[in-house]
Amino acid sequence: MRTLKLIAAAIMLFAASTTQAQVSVNLNIGTAPSWGPVGHIETEYYYLPDVEAYYDIRATQFIYFGGGRWVRSRHLPYHYRNYDLNRDFIKSDTKNSRSFQKLFTELNPDIFLDNHVSNGADYQYTFTCIATQHERLGNKLGNYFINELYPSVVKDMNKKKIDVVPYVNVHSTTPDKGFEQFTDTPRYATGYSTLFHTLGFVPETHMLKVYKERVKVTYEFMVSTINFADTNWQKIKQMRKDALNEFQAGMEYPMDWAIDSTKVSYIDFKGYQGGYKPSDISGKDRLFYDKSKPFTKKIPFYGNYKPTKFVNIPKAYIIPQSQWQVLDILKLNNINAHRIQNDTIIEVESYKIESYQTSKSPYEGHYAHYNTKVSKSTQKVKFFMGDYVFYTNQPGVKYLVETLEPEAVDSYFNWNFFDPILQQKEYFSSYVFEDLAKEFLDKNPKIKAELEQKKQNDKAFAENGAAQLDWVYRQSPYYEKAHLQYPVYRIN
Repeated sequence: MRTLKLIAAAIMLFAASTTQAQVSVNLNIGTAPSWGPVGHIETEYYYLPDVEAYYDIRATQFIYFGGGRWVRSRHLPYHYRNYDLNRDFIKSDTKNSRSFQKLFTELNPDIFLDNHVSNGADYQYTFTCIATQHERLGNKLGNYFINELYPSVVKDMNKKKIDVVPYVNVHSTTPDKGFEQFTDTPRYATGYSTLFHTLGFVPETHMLKVYKERVKVTYEFMVSTINFADTNWQKIKQMRKDALNEFQAGMEYPMDWAIDSTKVSYIDFKGYQGGYKPSDISGKDRLFYDKSKPFTKKIPFYGNYKPTKFVNIPKAYIIPQSQWQVLDILKLNNINAHRIQNDTIIEVESYKIESYQTSKSPYEGHYAHYNTKVSKSTQKVKFFMGDYVFYTNQPGVKYLVETLEPEAVDSYFNWNFFDPILQQKEYFSSYVFEDLAKEFLDKNPKIKAELEQKKQNDKAFAENGAAQLDWVYRQSPYYEKAHLQYPVYRIN
């Protein structure tokens, strides 16, 4: 989803997907860039507030403040770093995102709107909307959001003769066969806001529609939402407060979701007939929309999710003070912590990383992990004065679980914060360890029996002496304790 965040009060824009704003662009003098708003040929400058820069259309130059002076350049400087800010709400690679998180958690808004412009499929609507995945808000607050707040705002928009349809979440196909609710995990704006029980919307106006109309419908949606909040603020605040009761220590927390195909609604969708014709470039079939053939027909919309993975919320998490990168972001999000006053041994639940997969291509500056699996054990671990304890009986409980549980989709582990534990730094010389391994197996007949059983069950393993020695090493006390040991601990 390519997005451009709009400042509705003026002809300004912020490139949330900043890629096009930072690569080399060849333009004719006086021609608006491809990433600019459509239909404003008299505009001379764009303001990009999140990077505090301007763009001079006539000169085809960015203007930014650097080194104590205003600089003109065909490119933004390196420190703007080519990130999509609407993927940065958890990994926090940009100062822009970190500033937003600090502001957001201090304000603690009841309702959050993140105004975007979308490309994708073409249709008759100017305005579409991502109403955050309501199941993530919990039972009562989520039902209130999707059954009362959102329908009321849509009804008010309809009174203004503005159609509202769910964000058209299709790729490389046409929407007339139906589509699903967008999955806004915590990396995205409204996925992040749900972690603090905030009710979120991402209005998405279509980039090919007239700019003036896009600004108007975005503005009207904001007005309708503000009016609803003004009337119902007491109920909203109380429901947000009550939502904490659904996320207490010992309760199950849903960490992953999938579309519930058994629950479907139907939309009177206003689209354009799509088809395929030979490409003038390749000669192969290409998608196009015929605006001379509009239609209205019922299509299925899958707007409900069901949980597919759970974890029990612990009483607290303990994080060693050495993990300063994670601790800095937790503090940024106003997550309350206590410091351990003296070196002490605490019985905790400990995770070992058993398996994970890593993306083969970079995504937002990371080779992120996914499909992470852990094993659990109860251990007595020594912690030191100054280590951090994060109790879960606080408003940021969901943020703690979503970031600190390594199997969660947007966990700190999956965003590479703990990658040093994945590298085995200590090993053995086989000519030395062979004798130690025999001595270890003789003293541990149960492990020796497991080795023999594995050789019987795995022919390749039975024929690989190095693999067998490595297996013994991993069971022995000589094996590197930090390897694959997840350095965040749970108190249940």
